[in-house]
Amino acid sequence: MSLKPDRYGLNLAGDKLRPGKPVRFNYESSWFFYILRRIFHEKYLIGLITIIAAVVLAGCANSSATNKKTINVGILQVVPHGSLDEARKGFKEELNQKIKQHDKSIKVNYNYQNAQGDQANLNSMAQQLTQKKNDLILGIATPSAQALAKKTKSTPIVVTAVTNLKSAGLVKDDRKPATNVTGTKDLGPVDKQVKLLTTLTKSSKPIGVMYNSSEENSVLQVKMVKEYAKNHHIKLNVVSVTSTNDVASALSGMADKVSGIYLPTDNLMASSMKTIGKKAREAKLPIVTGSIEMAEDGGVATYGINYRDLGKQTAKMAYRILIEKKKPQDMPVETSHTLRLYINKANAKAIGIDPSKITKP
Repeated sequence: MSLKPDRYGLNLAGDKLRPGKPVRFNYESSWFFYILRRIFHEKYLIGLITIIAAVVLAGCANSSATNKKTINVGILQVVPHGSLDEARKGFKEELNQKIKQHDKSIKVNYNYQNAQGDQANLNSMAQQLTQKKNDLILGIATPSAQALAKKTKSTPIVVTAVTNLKSAGLVKDDRKPATNVTGTKDLGPVDKQVKLLTTLTKSSKPIGVMYNSSEENSVLQVKMVKEYAKNHHIKLNVVSVTSTNDVASALSGMADKVSGIYLPTDNLMASSMKTIGKKAREAKLPIVTGSIEMAEDGGVATYGINYRDLGKQTAKMAYRILIEKKKPQDMPVETSHTLRLYINKANAKAIGIDPSKITKP
């Protein structure tokens, strides 16, 4: 028996059926394989298109996630005052600018903590910042840097406004820190600052030095002052204080015994500059400070660093860690790139000094 092709041009069996013999299928033209081919060509194609679309959408989603990437930066500051505030502002300003230049889609979140000069606050805030998922933490001033370094050995830490990182136990060596800490030092030219003060004094009385004996950075600077004074036969009257309550009385006690006063980059002194400046104007005493911001707040002059610039310099180091994936342990500690002569003209005139006569030491 012969079967005619159906309307699709297909036969279920061969052209003839022979009794007693198995039916021989034409596999290429059978209904079964016709259906499979239709499924393959239509549904498989639809499925393939669906899969491709899903992959493309997933890629877009991943791209969107990348575009929305956030960098988390913690900041710990020991106390609010002009120098440290300027360092923080400079840091944020420069880091934001550099991140934006690199990739405008990246957002930087800052978690800023200020201990208000309280050691207990400092320790708890350091604990909080190291426990959170910060990509990097900025420690402003020696106490903040030390508190952070004690809490984490893995999170990258950059510091600024620290006089000597090695003596503070933050790095093994300035050239190769070998720890998770690096940053910028704020040690100014103490010798030139003292020399500047000697040009402003009008009597042979000793030069007064006031500092906080509980701050390691201040102790180091006063040691340098004493060495310079010894080598140049300068008499000193050194007074140490440990709280803001002691500053006014200490200054009053030394006012008639000295010809001028030198103040190192000391957090307590910086926080008390309004009081110190007022007392010094009343006593007609020139004050040379360790930083420009301190001179702005109550001094007469200084030759030193600008903390906003120092903060910006620190931000460049942070950028190399965050974006270029550099390691703090391999990044040398840096010092300020620039020194400036700053004159507080109003305070100079108030005590009888012609600002135009003040020159770089």
